[in-house]
Amino acid sequence: MKRVKIKIHSVVGRKSYNSDILFRVIDIKEVNGKQVAILYGEDYRLMADAPFDDLVIIDSHEYRRLTNTFRSLEEQSYELFRQDMNLIKQKQEYQMTNGYHYDLNFFQIPGKVLHLDGDPNYLKKCMDLYERVGVPVYGVHCKETEMPYQIGGLIEKYRPDILVITGHDAYSKSKGTIDDINAYRHSKDFVKTVKEARKKVPHLDQLIIFAGACQSHFELLIRAGANFASSPNRVNIHALDPVYIVAKISFTPFKEYVNVWDVLRNTLTGDKGLGGIETKGVLRTGMPFNRLQPKIDQ
Repeated sequence: MKRVKIKIHSVVGRKSYNSDILFRVIDIKEVNGKQVAILYGEDYRLMADAPFDDLVIIDSHEYRRLTNTFRSLEEQSYELFRQDMNLIKQKQEYQMTNGYHYDLNFFQIPGKVLHLDGDPNYLKKCMDLYERVGVPVYGVHCKETEMPYQIGGLIEKYRPDILVITGHDAYSKSKGTIDDINAYRHSKDFVKTVKEARKKVPHLDQLIIFAGACQSHFELLIRAGANFASSPNRVNIHALDPVYIVAKISFTPFKEYVNVWDVLRNTLTGDKGLGGIETKGVLRTGMPFNRLQPKIDQ
C-alpha cells in the first residue's frame, strides 16, 4: 500500500481499522477545514466516511490479492448453494415418482424476485449471480431515501414473489444507542420501505421480504414485516448475501417451510449478520412439460 493523491473512485483502506475492508471513494467533502471522503464498501454493503489522513490507497497488487481472496469465498458459497439445489431437485424427483426411477416430464416455476438496490455496482454483481443460479429477477437501482416512495408502484408493476430491499447502511455510536433508529444511515429508509410493501401485500408468505445492509437495525426490520433481515450483531454483510437467501427460498417448494439455518449457512456472513423467521418456499412444479410449447412466462 502507498500514499498517493486520493480522488473519487480511488480504492482505499482505513488505517484506524488496519485496512480490514476495501472501500471506493464516491464523494469528497470539506468538514471543519479538512477533506473527508465518503466511502462505499467494495464487497460489503457498508457506507462510511473518513478524513484523508486516515486513508491509504490500495495499490493494484494488493487490490488483486484481496479481491482474489473474496472471490474464492464467493465460489465456496456458490458451490455449497449449488449442492443444496441439487439435493432439493433430487428430493422432488423422488417424491414425484414415489421412489421409482423413470424419465420425468415436469417443469418448475421458481419464485420471481424484485431486487431493489441503492448501489448500482452491487446491483450488477447481484444480477450476475441471479442469472448464474437461474432465479427470475427484476433489478431496480433506487436511492435508499427514495425507496419508500417507489416500492408501491414497483410491486404493482412487477408482482414479485420475493422482494429484496438493500443498499448501504451503517451504525454510528456517536449518533445514539444501538436501539436508536436515528443512529443508522439508512435503516429508517429500509423500515419505511418494508412497511409500505406490507401495505400492498400484508401476508408474510405471499410476499417474502429481505431487507437491510451492513449493520442495519435487524429487530425493527423484522417488526416492520421483513421475513429476513440484517444485521443481528450489527456486523457487515457481504454484497451477495441477499441473493443466496432469496435464491434458496425461490427454489424451495411452496409446500415446505424454509429452515432459517438452512438459508443462512451458505451465506458469506452467517447468523451474526443475517437472520429471519420460518417462511414457506415459493417453487411450484407442474407436468407434463412439452418442449414444443412456448416457454411459460415467469
